[in-house]
Amino acid sequence: MRTASMLLGMVICFFALPCVHAQTAYRALVTRVVDGDTVWVQPESGGQLRKLRIDGIDAPEICQADGPAARDVLRSLIHRQWVGVYVRTQDVYGRDLAQLTWQDQDVGDWLVRQGWAWSYRFQGEPGPFAVQEEQARQNRVGVHRRPKPMYPGSFRQLRGPCHLR
Repeated sequence: MRTASMLLGMVICFFALPCVHAQTAYRALVTRVVDGDTVWVQPESGGQLRKLRIDGIDAPEICQADGPAARDVLRSLIHRQWVGVYVRTQDVYGRDLAQLTWQDQDVGDWLVRQGWAWSYRFQGEPGPFAVQEEQARQNRVGVHRRPKPMYPGSFRQLRGPCHLR
């Protein structure tokens, strides 16, 4: 019965944000902000630092227009702050994909609302924060203050990853 319950939880978790499970939830101190959607954290319980990518969003690449600004906004919000971490899975680079909460707000949701990230698109789906992204676009905030901001996935397809430049 426990296995069936865990399996059901994993299926629900895969299709819905937020995803909170006791075995993947912890509190951590943000020690470094790499870019607008990637951070390093130190779990409160100790152990190794962990590299996390914020689940459900895609921020401008660091070598893309507004990439440094998106990083700086995230840094000003959560660097050296305690956050809730809710890991859903790992990405292809081995980073934990996680929802982060700070002061009872979803950090990914906040970044998209402020216009510093897009809702992460996958297989033609608009992603979990599509409504927030549209509001940011209409309000012309963050990256959307520019006439035609480029979605980071499109940027990577056109120009490749920043570390190869």
